[in-house]
Amino acid sequence: MGRSINLEGKVALITGASSGLGKRFALVLSQAGAKVVLASRRVERLKELRAEIEASGGAAHVVSLDVTDYQSIKSAVAHAETEAGTIDILVNNSGVSTTQKLTEVTPADYEYVFDTNARGAFFVAQEVAKRMIMRSGGAAQKPVYRIINIASVAGLRVLPQIGLYSMSKAAVVHMTRAMALEWGRHGINVNAIAPGYIDTEINHHHWSTDQGQKLMAMLPRHRVGQPEDLDGLLLLLAADESQFINGAVIAADDGFGLA
Repeated sequence: MGRSINLEGKVALITGASSGLGKRFALVLSQAGAKVVLASRRVERLKELRAEIEASGGAAHVVSLDVTDYQSIKSAVAHAETEAGTIDILVNNSGVSTTQKLTEVTPADYEYVFDTNARGAFFVAQEVAKRMIMRSGGAAQKPVYRIINIASVAGLRVLPQIGLYSMSKAAVVHMTRAMALEWGRHGINVNAIAPGYIDTEINHHHWSTDQGQKLMAMLPRHRVGQPEDLDGLLLLLAADESQFINGAVIAADDGFGLA
């Protein structure tokens, strides 16, 4: 008899859900039965995604969220739980990047990347975890909550021209482990997905350029991934079946990190 991941009755908050991987994550969790809360600054795009999910029979809510604004984080999480119910799953996905040599990084560049990728991700997870811990009553229990941070293979292996991004995602890697260690006793599993090169709407044009083709030729199987290549890992880490996985940082990079 086959098995499938069933997330019915779960509420999942996805940050950065207006495009790219965040949009895909929301669709996949909804298809598995979760009620999804779509969060980002681009509310109009979230509304379009909500309509798509509802047309497929799913349930979705929209909240405005700027992860660089602490008060926006607190308001968005409160709004999410008011609209959809208590959060069982957080997909901490919002992220930005710049491309330049480290000698060219300005204070504004540094703040732009770290305020979203490290500081923003931390305080989103913290606000959600506070509510999870309050509901757990502080007692050790079987894990029932999931926080999935979206790191990057660049957080495990420094890549040229995106050193600043690599630094910020390395912070997410250690943040994941610290959270798992501290919050595990409250029934919260915290893990991270570290994607390799994935073809999304943001970088799609790059792969047809000379530079993109040279990069692809350096990859182990001379290809980039598609957003759906992360579906299985996302569902596993969101599911009840992953109760014994905590503090893991799992690379989904087609072997790139082995080279």
